[in-house]
Amino acid sequence: MRLQNKVTVVTGGGSGIGRSTAEIFAREGARVLVADLDSARATEVAAAINGKGGAADAVTADVTDESDAERITQRAVERWGRVDVLVNNAASFHHKRVEEATRADWEKVLSVNVIGTSLCSKYAAAAMRARGGGTIVNVASINGLIAMPNWMTYNASKAAVVEISKSMAMDLAPFDIRVNCVCPGVTDTPALARAFEELGISAEEARQAIIVPRGLIKRFGTAEEIANAILFLASDEASYVTGATLVVDGGFTT
Repeated sequence: MRLQNKVTVVTGGGSGIGRSTAEIFAREGARVLVADLDSARATEVAAAINGKGGAADAVTADVTDESDAERITQRAVERWGRVDVLVNNAASFHHKRVEEATRADWEKVLSVNVIGTSLCSKYAAAAMRARGGGTIVNVASINGLIAMPNWMTYNASKAAVVEISKSMAMDLAPFDIRVNCVCPGVTDTPALARAFEELGISAEEARQAIIVPRGLIKRFGTAEEIANAILFLASDEASYVTGATLVVDGGFTT
């Protein structure tokens, strides 16, 4: 198994890419702490993993709160003695145009996507350093690599995640902590469905308008496909990979 007995933390683990990552990590032998703002979802995912013979626990946490970010790492250490892998997947899908974005809009998206990622990494990295190493995988987006119309706030926040991943990789390399970033393309998740609903379009209309003209693979990605990329970067198979940005988008940005 690729993560046998590794202690892993997945933020935003209650649904979508986070849930798929937690489940795949567990199948690969990891002990998984599912962290999510939604207590019921986190508990459900952990229970499902345990019910299949895996090892999981749940913690309710707001990654924008520094005490909660610290508590996530503390919970993993208290339960299993260490942290080997952190996946920063918790995100705000908040998107506004330049003419409509308020200070509150900016604070909402940056507090989760950028500050939350940084705070969770701060405490996990300290635990990893104490035990001699580890790995962090940050989930950004192709929106952090190319601009998408009407999504300025989200675009900017995910571009920041790409850049802080590189900075973290440089700062933490002396302590044998690898840091990498995954940039998913348009992925079929509950968050994406809510975004389409807010925009007043169906999934098929979005596919025809967004994916068909540009994507090489003419469909949305699945959460499992993104989770498999995260698994690779978290595993020892990627032992010589750090500071990298892995794009998983069906050729959309080619």
